Parts: sequence; C-alpha cells; structure tokens
Amino acid sequence: QVQLVESGGGSVEAGGSLRLSCAVSGYAVSNLCMGWFRQAPGREREGVARIYTGDGDAGYRDFVKGRFTISQDNAKNTVYLQMNSLKPEDTAIYYCAARSLSRSNCGLVNLAASPYWGQGTQVTVSS
Repeated sequence: QVQLVESGGGSVEAGGSLRLSCAVSGYAVSNLCMGWFRQAPGREREGVARIYTGDGDAGYRDFVKGRFTISQDNAKNTVYLQMNSLKPEDTAIYYCAARSLSRSNCGLVNLAASPYWGQGTQVTVSS
C-alpha cells in the first residue's frame, strides 16, 4: 500500500520561505511521477509543480516559477517543495501526489488523477 505523508507547513510572513516534505512508503520513489497541488478556501485544487523521479525532470506552473523548487531524495524516499518569496496568495493546503507514469506522461493533468495522495499540510502566508 502506497502512503504519502506531507510535513513542513506553517505560518510565515510574505517574503518568507518554507520547505515541504512528502515521505513515501510502500513504493520506491526512484521511478515515479510526483507532484504538489494546493487548494485554497473556496477555490479548486490546482497543480503547482511535478517531477519525474527517474531523472529529476521538473515542471512548474507559471505562478511559482522562480520561487518554488521541487526536488527528490531517493535515499530518503522523499520529495520536497522549497518555497521562497512566499506571497499571501500562496496560502492553501498543499498536497503531494504520486503515480506510476512514464517520463513523457509525467504532467500535472495526469498526476491529478493519481489514486495516491497525502493528507495535506497547511501553508499560511500573512501580509
């Protein structure tokens, strides 16, 4: 059984940083499509960033490019989301997802259909 556990959320002021972690159990992360999504109150869930752990190929939504970095540590079976220059509009519950996809199919749309999700971690950015 694949399980994902997020951690690292919290409250910061605008301009601050946080690093989210997604620890995976039950499956090796070395060849997975993994990513981060977020959902703010009253809004639909949206994709943020994804990574193909086979080679570290990553992709980002425009609204986080240059501020967020997704990375992996295969030895720890963990994927991270480093969030810098945080803005109040980044406030949301952040979820990680994992799915067995090929590199060419590793995108946020396909990842959104994953059956494996974490429980979420709250990120609050104050102005």
